[in-house]
Amino acid sequence: MIIIEFHHIVAFAVALIVSFFATPVARRIAVRVGAVNIPKDSRRVHKSPMPLLGGLAIITGFVLAIVYSFATKNLKVFLGYLSQTKTLGLLMGVSIIIALGIIDDIRPLKAGVKFPVQLIAAIIVVSTGTRIIAISKPFQGTVAVHPSMMYLLGDVLAFVVSVFWIVGMTNAINFIDGLDGLAAGVSGIAALTLFIVAVIRRQDDIAIIAVSLVGAIFGFLPYNFNPAKLFMGDTGSNFLGFILAIISIEGTMKSVTAIAVAIPVLVLGLPIFDTLFAIVRRIVNGRPISEADRGHVHHRLLDMGISHRMSVVILYVVSGALGLISIALVDRGLLPSIILLIMLLVFGIGGARNLKEVRMLPYDRRLQENDAMKNGELESAQLEVATGDKSDDMAESKSHDDTDCPGPGKPADESRKTD
Repeated sequence: MIIIEFHHIVAFAVALIVSFFATPVARRIAVRVGAVNIPKDSRRVHKSPMPLLGGLAIITGFVLAIVYSFATKNLKVFLGYLSQTKTLGLLMGVSIIIALGIIDDIRPLKAGVKFPVQLIAAIIVVSTGTRIIAISKPFQGTVAVHPSMMYLLGDVLAFVVSVFWIVGMTNAINFIDGLDGLAAGVSGIAALTLFIVAVIRRQDDIAIIAVSLVGAIFGFLPYNFNPAKLFMGDTGSNFLGFILAIISIEGTMKSVTAIAVAIPVLVLGLPIFDTLFAIVRRIVNGRPISEADRGHVHHRLLDMGISHRMSVVILYVVSGALGLISIALVDRGLLPSIILLIMLLVFGIGGARNLKEVRMLPYDRRLQENDAMKNGELESAQLEVATGDKSDDMAESKSHDDTDCPGPGKPADESRKTD
């Protein structure tokens, strides 16, 4: 049974309000420090420069909501928790990820620089106690209470698996950040699913953290949904991936039930699939894994002729369906979840086969035409300024006006007269 407490609603509201009003501030900061994304290749969907650092608003709303919620819940326990080694490790790792994202948004870094830093942040978090220690054997309907009912991971294996999971999820969210509102929306759906799972399992602390993340993302999303006013940048995508990985470890993988591993894999199924597919695709093509391309799921939807907004909505629905299955897995068990999965697959495959029939809505078409017109006018103006042809064009236009348009006391061209 799902019982949402009042303090969950408060945490959500605080995060949403703070994030919503902090986003314009983050946009102004991005413009001032030069954290602006300029489209340089066909892989980028947007055509005009776009401010980054929107992730700062998400982080601000998330942190303030957590501090307020835990401090008002039990201040003494909260202060004691802050002094623990595990908490200090989490704070240090998250701080490194945030700093890396800010630097990368202002002055883009190469993958060879970013990956080692992400690795260091994950190692700090795992070394201080946040790790996967056991995986229960499948097809068990009860909690694994005996070592024979689970696969115990040795210290080295647990360390490696945990670091791999955190770094992998950090980059997975970054990989799908290719359309307006996509990474933020998918992360919000994943966080909402983890919140519901935590409520079902009565993990109140995890529920507060997850719902605070949901509120922070939803407060930012109105500015990021198409047409976006700013991007969350690597500051936001790296942070979301890092936090979601930690929440999934602490909230689901810490459990030794048979479904412990399946839940986070389903919840984060879309970015996981997209990342694995990208890695395989680049290896097959003989290209570096870190090299960006235009082969992600969202790019393929656009290439099919589906509009920007519809592509994002489709991926929202896919992510929501995976989240629903994971919730059913927790609340109803394995068999009902399999039945739900089959139902969704039947309709999903049927709909996917007809995606080409989904055309751009009139409103989306008008937006696209207006954007194209504005971009054309901007490019023409920039070209005139750069080449100095503006004055010549104006003179020619004036000459045409004097010749073709009759003025006061000047007879009109005979060819323009009508009988």
